[in-house]
Amino acid sequence: MLAMGILRPAIALGLLLGAWPLAGDEIDALDRAIETASDDPSLYQQRGVLKFFEGKFEDAIADFDRVIALVPSQEAYHWQRGIAHYYAGRYADGVAQFELHQTVNSQDVENAVWHFLCKAQLEGLAAARQALIPIRYDTRPPMKEIWRLFAGTGSVDEALEAANRLGPSGEPSRQSQCYAHLYLGLYFEAQGEAEKAAEHIDLAATTYSMDNYMGKVAIVHSEFLKR
Repeated sequence: MLAMGILRPAIALGLLLGAWPLAGDEIDALDRAIETASDDPSLYQQRGVLKFFEGKFEDAIADFDRVIALVPSQEAYHWQRGIAHYYAGRYADGVAQFELHQTVNSQDVENAVWHFLCKAQLEGLAAARQALIPIRYDTRPPMKEIWRLFAGTGSVDEALEAANRLGPSGEPSRQSQCYAHLYLGLYFEAQGEAEKAAEHIDLAATTYSMDNYMGKVAIVHSEFLKR
């Protein structure tokens, strides 16, 4: 997702850069910290992110809700809560979150796609495509091609070709490849093509894995499919 500002610096680090605590005993440490600083939104943000990456989606949402209760002005920016809504099966809440995020981040293909995915679960693919948020200026490869794919005017081959174009280093961008396979997997999942979905999600989570927020989402989704 495109970075958007958050009020407090500690939260900004997590939301803007995709930072999260290391695995292990960090949740316990955050639990203890919250006992003594229950009004610190950065602690709830960090714990919510960790819980999401552990597949504890409702717990993550509860922490993200607490962040917003403490800093109401940040609700529109909290796309991470919307993604957690999707995995928790709270699709109407996801639709609302991504529509709200659109008001502060109007040119993010990823926001449009997650809105589509939640809408499709509620009302079907035709309704989701009709409601697809128009995006014109997301220049990150292969986001333009991903948007057209979900709009029904593009193709899988176009998205992969864009992701595999050589960059300044003489190699394709690993992030472009990771994101391409993540969103191709989500596209096939929405289409009901489970085998193709799993294949692309696995590529995003392993072969093209990225140590950033959306790279971690690919891993979460890979584990989610094994449940």
